[in-house]
Amino acid sequence: MRHSPAVRRRRLGDELRRLRDRAGLTSPQAARLVGWHQSKVSRIETGRSAVKPSDVTRLLDVYGVKDPRLRELVDALTGLSAKEGGKHWWHAYRGLLPPQYRDLISLESQAGSARTLETTVVPGLLQTPDYARAVTRAALAGLPGAKVDSLVEVRIARQEVLRGARPLDLRAVLDEAALRRPVGGRQVMKEQLRQLLEVGELPHVRLQVLPFESGAHIGLVIFSFPNMADLDMVVIDHLTSSLYLERKEDLKAYEAAFNALQAQALSPEESSALIARIGDAR
Repeated sequence: MRHSPAVRRRRLGDELRRLRDRAGLTSPQAARLVGWHQSKVSRIETGRSAVKPSDVTRLLDVYGVKDPRLRELVDALTGLSAKEGGKHWWHAYRGLLPPQYRDLISLESQAGSARTLETTVVPGLLQTPDYARAVTRAALAGLPGAKVDSLVEVRIARQEVLRGARPLDLRAVLDEAALRRPVGGRQVMKEQLRQLLEVGELPHVRLQVLPFESGAHIGLVIFSFPNMADLDMVVIDHLTSSLYLERKEDLKAYEAAFNALQAQALSPEESSALIARIGDAR
């Protein structure tokens, strides 16, 4: 698994190194042309150093990159838009969130669509605050209450991607176990199931339930980016880390697996009916 450097910085470094090689420049030559020490170029290319959008623009100019789509791709990899010139909301929680989680939020915020398969709990983008708090307390036992509250704030803030002017197109498949597993008590689960029904009505959300008879499956998220397929990736999330799969053959295999499971799942209408029945029985 990759822990450091963060996946976005590493991919940016790989791409900048490729463009430098294509331009026929060595690392010291590139550094001289932009007026930097060679070590800065090396740190950027290995993903060990954060990079400003303005620095990326200087490198692209030196490397003679004119293709607007390629420049857009590299700019997206910085995680910050040169037009914004500022930091995203999750930077306020930098001391609390590990790099892998910040990467996940950053990818989520820029993706055009996401396909998620969750086998144990309701996906974070669909959780109520009380459900998120119960999950966080169970997963990170002994964490001070203030930190739990901050993590819940982050979880709920992430859900803004479903409510913006250009909301994330979400395809979520939930194992039936995630609906029946008691988390936080009866009332918490009733509210959570009610929220699933409400969110499932959004035009950009397709929510399906995978019934018990379909067997066991691994949880995953597939992010896709509008007009930038080179950024598409699979994220397999674990308790303390995430595994990122970027190779085209891996992406193709997981997309096929997700599509097959989606076909096995109940339809959105059947899923809503099942969620309502489970909620009424509590």
